[in-house]
Amino acid sequence: MITILDGGMGGELIRRELTPRGELWSAQALLDAPDKVLEVHADYIAAGAEIIITNSYSTIPSYLGKLGLADRFKELTELAGRIAREAADAADHPVQVAGALPPLDESYRPDLVPPDDEAVPVYRALAQALDPYVDLFLCETMSCIRESVNAARAAREVGGTTKPLYVSWTLSETAGAGLRSGESIADAVAAVAEFAPDAYLFNCTSPEAISTGIEALATLTGQPIGAYPNRLSIPQGWTLDNEVSTGYRTDLDVASYLDYAERWQQSGASIIGGCCGIGPEYIAALRDSLAA
Repeated sequence: MITILDGGMGGELIRRELTPRGELWSAQALLDAPDKVLEVHADYIAAGAEIIITNSYSTIPSYLGKLGLADRFKELTELAGRIAREAADAADHPVQVAGALPPLDESYRPDLVPPDDEAVPVYRALAQALDPYVDLFLCETMSCIRESVNAARAAREVGGTTKPLYVSWTLSETAGAGLRSGESIADAVAAVAEFAPDAYLFNCTSPEAISTGIEALATLTGQPIGAYPNRLSIPQGWTLDNEVSTGYRTDLDVASYLDYAERWQQSGASIIGGCCGIGPEYIAALRDSLAA
């Protein structure tokens, strides 16, 4: 049985011209058009998503601080949780809400992970803001072991052992090279074991690297494992708000995505969705292929 995750939020908002690429990324829509965030959640649910992820990837002090809004991070994170809960409660099939606990600085940058004594309180505050609205916590796009430990620690402190905890790492694009930090998948799984994650995933990574990672992950745990890849081609030095351009891969169409999803299932994955550039049409095709 496969559980279907939703796809990317920020990229989908940009594709619909509902939020600009830079500055606050997907958090800008919470300020300008929260109803459109609800609309995107609803579209993923209509496409078949059984878990939707809160639009809290960039409701973090470091991003909001660029526009002098750092003091609103709890408010906007709470809003992201409330919108996702509204969308899930209106669904015509059971839908869970995953509270996103993202990197606290740039994605893919283990060198910029804040010190533990700074990171854990921020993660705790994010989790507390999301807690009334979410069914599980998702530590996502974790680029190194320390980052995932900090996020998982805070999630367990807030949610206890009754609220499921998923941990999702982003991998090196060199297949088999471990996390973005170069640390091994085995060491990453061992490091978060004390928090007893309910699922382990890989996200915001090419499907090629994820395929190798899933094969390794399946040998390391009996818990559910999964994947939600991106379509991005990431150049050196890229960040969410600088002038370095990125783009979506043209070779990762819906048919190719389904081929990878089938491969991941065969390797043991039971949770599959999408990240940047994987829109509702991909999720609907996944749903239809599973039904067939």
